[in-house]
Amino acid sequence: MAQISPDKDIVTLINTFTVEPDNQQRLVDVLVEGIRKTINTLPGFVSANIHKSLDGTRVVNYAQWENREAFEAVFENPEATSRMREAGEVAEDSEPYLYEVPFVDEASGP
Repeated sequence: MAQISPDKDIVTLINTFTVEPDNQQRLVDVLVEGIRKTINTLPGFVSANIHKSLDGTRVVNYAQWENREAFEAVFENPEATSRMREAGEVAEDSEPYLYEVPFVDEASGP
């Protein structure tokens, strides 16, 4: 489960993919398969969420890792890098960045 809290030392990857609308669902499927079959088995993995834009031109991977080292170890895993290449072949572009959470606010009351 995603843990969005400034009190956690979790590293968050937010990767925004640009995609042709006809390929949006294909990219979602490639990412979900990679997460289910490979990424979620790696040490330090916390969570992954896939979002798709309503206009069909973007897919966002919001993934959390216990620390930066766990995230960086993904690039040493041949199966994980193969899945990343597959996603890159479907997408036109991607913008991956690592983040930390300095602030969270939630609705209060009904």
